[in-house]
Amino acid sequence: MEQVVVPGNVRKLMVSHARACLPEEACGLVAVGADRRIVHAYPATNVDRSRVRFTVSPREHYAAIRDAESRGWEIGGSFHSHPESAAFPSARDVAGALDPSWLYFVVGMANGYPEIRGFRIREYIVDEVALREEP
Repeated sequence: MEQVVVPGNVRKLMVSHARACLPEEACGLVAVGADRRIVHAYPATNVDRSRVRFTVSPREHYAAIRDAESRGWEIGGSFHSHPESAAFPSARDVAGALDPSWLYFVVGMANGYPEIRGFRIREYIVDEVALREEP
């Protein structure tokens, strides 16, 4: 199983954004460095304003790309929350996963306790990656 290191500050940012957006789904983008390690998360507005789907604000998506590129990074994934269910991609999430090189993170908020899981989604096949938090 692929292992991905998630810096503690990135994890905290994803969880705090998920909590702040309740009862709707939160969403955002994840930047990776030249070594493909996660370096930053960009919380974004869910323009769908929905409990069951998300669309990252196009303006914020573009701003994240510009900021990441100015730092020598690139957007290498996304995150979103499931306000009332487990941290596993829904059928809608799988259908919307268009970049097979991206990491897809889901913050499950079932039972009020946040759980983050990461996935690679290629050709409708979901493979979980092992997450290791780094301080």
